[in-house]
Amino acid sequence: MFVTGNMVGSGLFLLPATLGTIGGISVFTWGLATAGALVIAAVFARLGVIAPWAGGPYAYARATMGRYFGFQTNYIYWISTWVGNVGIALAVTGYATEFFPALKAPLLSATTTSVVIWTMVFANIWGPRIVGGLEATAMLIGLAPVLVIGLGGWFYFNPEIFWASWNVSGRPAVEAVPASLILVFWAFTGLESAAVAVEVVENPKRNLPIAAVGGVAIAAVIYVLSCTVLMGIVPARDLAASSAPFALVATRIFGPAVATLIVFTTMLKAAGTHGGWTLVSAATTKAAAEDGSFPGVFGWTDRRGIPVTSFLIHGVLMTAAAFATVSPTVGQQFNKLIDVSVVFSMVSYVYSAIALCRLRPLGEPGARKDWAIAAVALVFSVWVIVASDISLLLIAAIILATSIPLYPFYRGRVGQRFALGATTPLGVEAE
Repeated sequence: MFVTGNMVGSGLFLLPATLGTIGGISVFTWGLATAGALVIAAVFARLGVIAPWAGGPYAYARATMGRYFGFQTNYIYWISTWVGNVGIALAVTGYATEFFPALKAPLLSATTTSVVIWTMVFANIWGPRIVGGLEATAMLIGLAPVLVIGLGGWFYFNPEIFWASWNVSGRPAVEAVPASLILVFWAFTGLESAAVAVEVVENPKRNLPIAAVGGVAIAAVIYVLSCTVLMGIVPARDLAASSAPFALVATRIFGPAVATLIVFTTMLKAAGTHGGWTLVSAATTKAAAEDGSFPGVFGWTDRRGIPVTSFLIHGVLMTAAAFATVSPTVGQQFNKLIDVSVVFSMVSYVYSAIALCRLRPLGEPGARKDWAIAAVALVFSVWVIVASDISLLLIAAIILATSIPLYPFYRGRVGQRFALGATTPLGVEAE
């Protein structure tokens, strides 16, 4: 449930609008994305068993590829968390337009998203317990409309509507499916959660593989059922133009009263998820600052131990991203944000696949199976990156390149060495 909950976030509530620009053919994309996510989850399952180190992708890259790649992995993972979190805040704004249509104006939309961002920043500063309570409540309430529509909506599914919107992109299937893969895989980011939290997993050799692979499988069922059924109730062009696709479908099925309730619960779920990821972003940079691989300012805390400065910096960065990506529609802005986040996540998955091979020399029993899993995960991750838009790859390459001049400022601060089978870093410097 931990892994599934971290993946099934507010992004799901805007994905049907994104996939509305592609059509029903996106079911093939879901199949490819699910297969790829399961293989990548298997990589983290094996890593968690072989080398149960706290830190997830950062720890694996740091120990097997050197200090620079550890720094770079932490750097891009951090960027992916707060950039993707802007997309989550944007989901709140998207569903709020159902109550206040004027918010669809690009600048008003960015302003509203910024209000959501700063509300959660100050909530985190006030106390993580508040955010934790909000996220727990939101998880229970916010997923209810997804389950209701994902299951009950099939009674209203119209095959004619579905086939009429089979491939609205106009591109051949061999182009349309790969092009939409990066959009769909946004739904699976967070699959590494079990490996990151390995320190608090009881009996990780047994439970971590179950959590990693099982969590992805449960999330995939939720995604496929809910996103596919929507395309058989509402034409793809209407979904693509909507800033609240689940509310649109609920109106068609249950009427405006129930749709209003769904809009409210969806906003609550999105707000809770956004607050939780704001906490994760600040906690990640605090740990990295204390480890010497991030600016010390991110590690500053108040007397309660809360990284107030880090929260404020994240608030500024997310606000800047909200205005920098302003687009004609909420859906288009959402796409820009999640594309960048997914590309960086895939890079960290590539490094983790390489780490599995480095930790499992071919002469060891069972190593060939691990190498096969790692190879498939690596090829899939690279494929998702390459299949993305050229301009997006250029932006990602530029951001990656900025890690090179930044690295010398941190390489000599604090090093770590990881021992096989240890759950915490050992020593003070890596060879």
